[in-house]
This record gives sequence, C-alpha cells and structure tokens, in this order.
Amino acid sequence: MNQVSNSSCNPVSVQGVWPQHSYTGVQSEPNGLRTSKPLAGSARKLRENETVATLMLASFRALQRIGINITPNHFYCGIAAALGTEPGQATHLAIQFLASPSVSAGHRQTMPHRLESNQGSPRLLEFPVARYRNPSLEPGMPKVKRAILSVTDKTDLAEFARRLSALGIELISTGGTAKLLRDSGIRVRDVSELTGFPEMLDGRVKTLHPKVHGGILHRREDAEHRSAVAEYGIEPIDMVVVNLYAFEKTAAKQNVEIDELIENIDIGGPSMIRSAAKNFHDVAVVTSPADYDLIATELESSGGGLSSSTRWRLAQKAFATTAAYDSAIASTLDGISGNGLQSRAESSFPRVLRLSFNKVIDLRYGENPHQKAAMYSDGSDKGVAGGKQIQGKDLSYNNIVDMQAAWDLAQEFQEPFCAIIKHTNPAGAATGQTLAEAYKKALQCDPVSAFGGVIGVNRAIDEAAAEEMAKLFVEVIAAPAFDAAALAKFSSKKNLRLVEIQNAPQKWALKNISGGILLQDVDARPLAESDLKVASKRQPTEEEKRALIFAWKICKHVKSNAIVYARDGQTVGVGAGQMSRVDSCKIGAMKAVLPLKGTVAASDAFFPFPDGVEEIAKVGATAIIQPGGSVRDQEVIEAADRSGLAMVFTGVRHFRH
Repeated sequence: MNQVSNSSCNPVSVQGVWPQHSYTGVQSEPNGLRTSKPLAGSARKLRENETVATLMLASFRALQRIGINITPNHFYCGIAAALGTEPGQATHLAIQFLASPSVSAGHRQTMPHRLESNQGSPRLLEFPVARYRNPSLEPGMPKVKRAILSVTDKTDLAEFARRLSALGIELISTGGTAKLLRDSGIRVRDVSELTGFPEMLDGRVKTLHPKVHGGILHRREDAEHRSAVAEYGIEPIDMVVVNLYAFEKTAAKQNVEIDELIENIDIGGPSMIRSAAKNFHDVAVVTSPADYDLIATELESSGGGLSSSTRWRLAQKAFATTAAYDSAIASTLDGISGNGLQSRAESSFPRVLRLSFNKVIDLRYGENPHQKAAMYSDGSDKGVAGGKQIQGKDLSYNNIVDMQAAWDLAQEFQEPFCAIIKHTNPAGAATGQTLAEAYKKALQCDPVSAFGGVIGVNRAIDEAAAEEMAKLFVEVIAAPAFDAAALAKFSSKKNLRLVEIQNAPQKWALKNISGGILLQDVDARPLAESDLKVASKRQPTEEEKRALIFAWKICKHVKSNAIVYARDGQTVGVGAGQMSRVDSCKIGAMKAVLPLKGTVAASDAFFPFPDGVEEIAKVGATAIIQPGGSVRDQEVIEAADRSGLAMVFTGVRHFRH
C-alpha cells in the first residue's frame, strides 16, 4: 500500500495498479501547494511506454477501487493513486504528457489545470480536485472512545492495548486479560466496575449484562436508543476485542472428558462478538490478533476512527468466527451421549457433516499455475496446516501435499526414520541408528528422483543429519524440531523450506466428488503379528520377516498399484501408480540402484495372476508380503513355491488412489 498526499487531497491508501518508478523530491510552492521538481527522465520513460489514454484508464480504475465517481476532474489524483506517489509528482508527469505532441488539444482542455512556464518546465499552480479523499476519513465517522477486551489468545494484546490507550481510548477488561494489561503497565477498568456486578459462577458470568450489551448494541443515530441508554446509565462501547475459549484444541486432546469440553464452550465471548458485529455501523469487533496492527494503524492515522469498510470487514470475520465455533461444538458433541460416553463417533459418521476451517494463507497457485489455491486450518495449530515454517521460500500447494505424504510415512516408525517424497510417492525411505544414517540409506534407493524432493523425519534434526541433507537440493524438510546446530548448517540455503510440525493424527479422509464428498476413516490400521499367515511351503527367516514388515509399512504409502522392494530398514526399488500390478513389479525392479538379490517385496493388494510373483522372483527377491484374497490365490502360492519364495498373507489391503 502506498501513501499519496496533497493539500487538497487527503491521504489515501490504494493498491497500486501502475509500475513503480523512482522520483525526485517534492518542493513547496509559496501558496502551500506541493509540486514536484522536473522529472523529465521519469516522464520520458512513461511517455515512451504508455499513452495518455492508458494512463487515464489506470488512474480512473484506481479511483473506482476507492469508491469515487469518475469524472475528468479526478484525473490528477487518479494519476497519484495509480503511480503510488505524491500528487505533485504525478501531476507534473501528467503535465509533461499533456505537453507532448502526441496528446490532442481536446485532451488538454478536459484537464483542470493552470500552468506556468518556469525555465522551460511546466509547473502546477492549481489542484482543484477537492473530492479526492481517504475513505477512512468519512464525514461523521464514529470515533472509538471505549473498548472492551476479553481474550483467550493473548498474543500481541499488550502492545495493541497500549496503542489504544495512547489514543485516549478507555479500556475495560475481564479476569486474566485485565491482569495481563495491568502487569504490562496499562490502565484498565474492570468490567465489574462497569456493570456493578462481580464476576460470578466460576467466571461463567462476566459480561452477560445490559450495561455491556446495551453499550454495544444501541444505535447511535437512533434518538430513542440514545435516550434509553442515558436513562439507565449505559456507557457506549465502541470496540469489542474478543477471541474465544480454545474449544477445538480441547476437543482435539486424546480421551478428553466431557466436563472439560463443556467448560470450554464460551458463552459471553460469542455473545459480545455477535452484538458488536450486528451493530457494525457503530462498533468495531476484533476477533484475531492478526488484525491488531492494521486496526491500530488506521485508528492512529484517522484520529481514532475506523472506516465503514473496515468495520464491515471485521463484522464479516466475526460472524464467520462464531459460525465456525458453533460448528465445531455441534460436530464434537454430535458423537457424545449425555453421560459423556462416545455414542457414535467411533463406529459411524455424523448425520450432518459440518466442516469449518480458517484460511491460513493464500498460495501463489495450486497444483498448476492456472489454478488458484489456499490452505485452511482446523484451528488446532497442529499437523501440516499448523506447521511452523522457520526458513525458506513460501510453501507451494505441491510442497504442502508432498510434505503431508512425507510426514504421514514418517509417523509409521518408532526408530529414527527418513522418507524422501516425490509427487507423494517415496523415492526412498529408511530407518537407522541415527537420522543421518537413515537419510543416507533413503537417498541410496533412488538419488536421481530424490533431487527436488521433500524430506520427512520423525526426530528432531541434529547437526549430523543436517550436514548430509544440505548436500542435496530438496524443496522442504519437515521435522518435529531442528536443533541450533542443524539450523546453522541449513542457514546458507536461503530457499530451503524448514517446517516444524506437531503430530495431529487424522480421523477421516475426504475426497471431492461432483455433488458431494466421500468420507472414510483414515488408513491407520497397524499390522499385528497375528495378521501374518504364511501361505507358502517355506517359512520366512527372521531377517526376511523384519524386511517384510518394513516393506509393508512403506507400501501402504505408495500409490496403487504399488510394489516395494526392500531390505530390513531400507527401500531398494519402488513401483508406483501402474494400472497393472505386473508393471509395478517391473518398474520397481527397473528403478533399483542397489542390488535386488536377497530383497523382499510388498504388494498393496493381492496378485490377480502368478505373473507378478514370477517377475519378483526373476530379479532375485526371496519373500513376498501381500493381502491375499484373489480367486487365483492358489495359483499365486504355487508360483511362489516353484521359485522357493516365502509368501506371507496379511488379510489387509492398502489401496491408495
């Protein structure tokens, strides 16, 4: 946003629509008007590239964006808005345009100006566009004189309150919020002093009072409302700063008790938010710390008022906040009986599916540049959506998708583990005694595909692991933490994205379909020892069994049809996403860089024909793990027996589409 000003044009903030240029300083005329020194170079540059008509169009569009009717009299201030510069500078450029041979006399006559030649350079002596103004300086714009603050998330609150107080705004607050403000040296009035009633019922009743809601809800332009609040001694409240009890975070806790859930249902907060949002013509409602700086800055620049557009934007956000909050409560309680027992949540799906997420960020684009995209969060501050990026370029849509795949795979293992993901499939995955060892083993699987991939691990990254990872170009590294030495190793790779993630087990997987969505449980079924059934004549060795279980965990995260060749703790070849299983067997072997002899193979679904088993045996693998369940299982088992392979059935399929 750029500031432009003139003695007859109030400051205005507009989104620039014109290329930015360098300008010289501004000088004052004796009559107080501000004009620019000659800017022949800039004017020539603009004249060479744009026509006057184009310049006018851009400036008119800029004025339309700030809600002003377009007339020729707005030309110069439109130039200022479009260029993001002083009107004096903009008009000087415009004058040089008008003086150029390419501009018709008719164009010149439509522009309100009086020029005087000064050593060959025209100078502006008149600037009659008086209607050009900042929408935040609206006539009769209500001033904020009193604010009530009651928040759960106290991020940046003290600084915001300090800036409000510096503007002479009286602060009213409750409980812990008031204590924080006083501890920060900020004068604050208790809500109990306003209402004449103490906070009661363990804090359940603090702000539910006519002197709070009457102060918020009365319409300032309504004489009867003004008379009523005056009669009952109700003081106007012009700003409500509230965020709500963290119900979603409480609901996300494992085995949370129903009493704790109920106590984290906010009553007073949503009531104040809705009251303020309803009366947005007179009251501003602030529900997010992310808005504090912008709000304080607008108040400071306007002498204590907020524009109607700002109040409306805040009201929209407030209603969305309470809607999402109520949705989260309804969805959580839908699966809980009155006695606090889980009644349906573990066994079936909700009757009404309520999905409520807050936008975290607009992404540069989606899966492809022609697609728009954004990321949303469930409010838990956990998982990939709640990840903390501590270094690197902005995350892209594809980065986030691959990071989720890497993170999910890493959570399958207890021992140090590293996955290198490319287009959601593992290019390599391995365990090790250390993360550094796990990474090096994972990289050995397919170092070509690993280039430009995404790394996910299940341990804090230390210096040794960072030193190895820093040798390869990757897009993202996701980990529970990075120690100081690791960050120092990565510091020279400015574009490398480092993201810290707190694990957030998912319950459901959703897929869009036309007219609705599909909902299913996430594929989180672990493989138990009792699941393993040896179908072949030969029993697998202990080493083969460990390798089979490792390969099975990896195969679950490979797109179907999936075949994974592996040794104990290391992938050797990955065949992903083929329409026929035998092709996945061939591709997995073809991709292998390490020797295949002595490996084992995992298949995400049964073998429909013996040909896949024969391909696996041909490359030197010695054992196979698969779900079983084909009508040709017996033929498949016989093929394994002929090749001397051990074959284990799991009875569990892991399709991934």
